[in-house]
Amino acid sequence: MKPEIVRTLRALREAVAGWKRRGESVGVVPTMGALHEGHLSLVRRAVEDCDRVIVTLFVNPKQFNDKKDLEAYPRTEEEDRELLRPLGPDILYVPDAGEVYPEGFATTVSVGRVSEGLCGDFRPGHFDGVATVVAKLFLQTAADKAFFGEKDYQQLQVVRRMARDLDIPVEVVGCPTIREEDGLAMSSRNRRLSPEDRATAAVLPQTLMAAAESIESGADPTGAIGTARQRLRDAGFEPVEYLELRGADDLAPMTQLDRPARLLVGAWLGNVRLIDNVPVTPLN
Repeated sequence: MKPEIVRTLRALREAVAGWKRRGESVGVVPTMGALHEGHLSLVRRAVEDCDRVIVTLFVNPKQFNDKKDLEAYPRTEEEDRELLRPLGPDILYVPDAGEVYPEGFATTVSVGRVSEGLCGDFRPGHFDGVATVVAKLFLQTAADKAFFGEKDYQQLQVVRRMARDLDIPVEVVGCPTIREEDGLAMSSRNRRLSPEDRATAAVLPQTLMAAAESIESGADPTGAIGTARQRLRDAGFEPVEYLELRGADDLAPMTQLDRPARLLVGAWLGNVRLIDNVPVTPLN
């Protein structure tokens, strides 16, 4: 029954080669598992857009700069497969670390500019790990389209730049952030929040959206961001690693709203690091 679980590159390539011979388009949804509605929305989009769909499940050790964070990341393969079954993807690709990084592996893909600042400052090496594994997954799956959520907006821009710079023939499709009823962006990390912190977590998107609306209405970005930072601290977020206005296309820092932008935040609540972002659009 779908999705078929494939664990080796050889088996994956045999399946993809058959699809390609029949002229079928291939979509890929890269994940680290612990699937939630955000991931499932990407799979639905992929199934809608492509003839064949591969969902990858690989907890990539190269994108964790904290060993404890890697160890704490949930592994829920059977639950994930059950969630995917009614959506109809063809393959769940679940390689082990040795399949992705065989003995002697010595290559790192590093993307400049869009990886700098924001999460790049606080998670050294993270985006090198992301770019390296995603480049491999693009080449292994030979996908025509790849689907990523906008919640990890900096990651989305890193992946787009990497594929463009390396001439990998895949269209990187960004899909809207899926939120809980109270506005919190869906994330596998949310399940690690205590009940008290989960109730507080909704302050993050509320503050972000209020600051974006203020900037769109003509408020000075520096002042609006300062107010938002203080509101987060008052609610119990500590530290607030960043809260910045960046260009939507290039993630360059902005001090005035003169083109489409994103307001991005990274902050800790208890022992869980949360990130989010919203668009900020000039009125004229």
